[in-house]
Amino acid sequence: MQTQILPEVPLLDHAMLGSFLARRFEAQSEKLSDIPHPNHLKDAQKGSERLARAIRNKERIALVGDYDVDGVTSTAIVKRFFDLIPYPLITTIPNRFTDGYGVSKNVLERLDADVIFTVDNGINAIEAAEVCKIRGIDLIITDHHTPGDVLPDAYAIINPKQSDCPYPFKEICGAQVGWLLMGLLKQELGLSIDMRQFFPFLSLAIIADVMPLVGSNRAIVKTGLEMMQTSSLSPFVLIRDFLNRSSVSSEDIAFQIAPRLNSAGRLEDASIALDFLLADTTEKAYHQFELLTALNTLRKETEAQTTAHAMLHVKSEDPIIVVAGEHWNEGVVGIVASRLVSHFQKPAIVLSIHNGIAKGSGRSIGNVDLYSLIKSQEHHLQKFGGHKMAAGLSMSSEAVEKFQQGINESARLIEAKDFIPVNDIIGELRQEMINLGLLELLEQFEPYGEGNPRPRFLIREADVVTVKLFGSDQSHSRLELRPSKLSPKTLELIAFRRTLECPENKKISCSYTVNKNEWNGRVSLQLMLERIF
Repeated sequence: MQTQILPEVPLLDHAMLGSFLARRFEAQSEKLSDIPHPNHLKDAQKGSERLARAIRNKERIALVGDYDVDGVTSTAIVKRFFDLIPYPLITTIPNRFTDGYGVSKNVLERLDADVIFTVDNGINAIEAAEVCKIRGIDLIITDHHTPGDVLPDAYAIINPKQSDCPYPFKEICGAQVGWLLMGLLKQELGLSIDMRQFFPFLSLAIIADVMPLVGSNRAIVKTGLEMMQTSSLSPFVLIRDFLNRSSVSSEDIAFQIAPRLNSAGRLEDASIALDFLLADTTEKAYHQFELLTALNTLRKETEAQTTAHAMLHVKSEDPIIVVAGEHWNEGVVGIVASRLVSHFQKPAIVLSIHNGIAKGSGRSIGNVDLYSLIKSQEHHLQKFGGHKMAAGLSMSSEAVEKFQQGINESARLIEAKDFIPVNDIIGELRQEMINLGLLELLEQFEPYGEGNPRPRFLIREADVVTVKLFGSDQSHSRLELRPSKLSPKTLELIAFRRTLECPENKKISCSYTVNKNEWNGRVSLQLMLERIF
């Protein structure tokens, strides 16, 4: 491992830490009443009026979702809303393996409807919009992904990232766009539905889709997690039972629940996750959650195997990693890309080749705009979409080599400093400051996530007392460190899914986070190892 210069950070006490965290939110309102009105979304009024007309005229309405957590949750919110009206809604989520992404021609072939609307997809559905026009179907697109240069010729396009959309808060997920449209539809139909009831679902989507937890996003997640704690809806009763904690945190959702919901669409079919979110009995929720847990275990195995294969194909001298393999599972290539980013500290694109077509995902690092880099090579591509930090793409397998060369030529023009991960270590803590009082202080600034990262602290040149592996497959590490020669006290750090060895000089500098550990009603601190320097 190459030696890295340790960041210069202050020595913190609890008061200084509290002041630092409070400054993150000084300029932002976190009131639910400050959620911008949905009529600020371009075409939202037009879309809601068309849906209301379809309901009044008893037309057939179909919804097309997406297979990730945001897409599945969006679908669940809209389906639950239509059940409250009540009005029949044809609901479909494309299968990653047989349909591909979004409202494709393949999906349209099985839909018999007068109005079709999308959630969390459709901004690049040029061909689908043409098919709808020919068939006399009004297509309403709701999405939050970055629009391309050409927009679909749809009845309405509702996406805050359109350059001419006046909606003031652009960083919202697909579920929020769908929820805002349902809010307008409620007004249009003169219904008295409490739209706050969907906050627990919105929390799932905002956290899982890594939206910044600031402003109204933060307000929704905070309220949604609190509501999740008391909700009588079967999926949330099950989530509480599974987590067995006094409160549900954003990290519980990000690391325990979202991967299970995602595993359905990654490995089999997202309808398994949708049925969990729509479950009307705890028995049904339990059954679906068991399926999701089994799929998640399989996902981990598949991901580990694919990562091992991908590592063999990496050209480490390239600024952008591009690897491709025959019949790698399409559902895990995004996670594998994240693993490569973490290991090599540079952006990575992982492609799976089936029948001469290479499809995959990319993840970025630092300040590198991966979407723009991929766009610079669009002449090699069949499809692409996404944003600065993550993107999806497809091309002929014959184009992979030229794409790899081209994107790396473009990347060599980027300044080296843009590839450096953001240094988010905020300081060092004296050993006596690492106590339950610290845990209480950190809890005041939850939920943590994108835009409000859990504070990371530095340990400098600590003595390594022991390194032990644990877990059924010995895949996790427990480190006992002595930060100060002046104190006999040691600190225990946990590193999940990492097998570590004691360094030769028995010294370590690393960053860590402080988490709450609950076991049999007892609360303790858990220090989670992040980076080793």
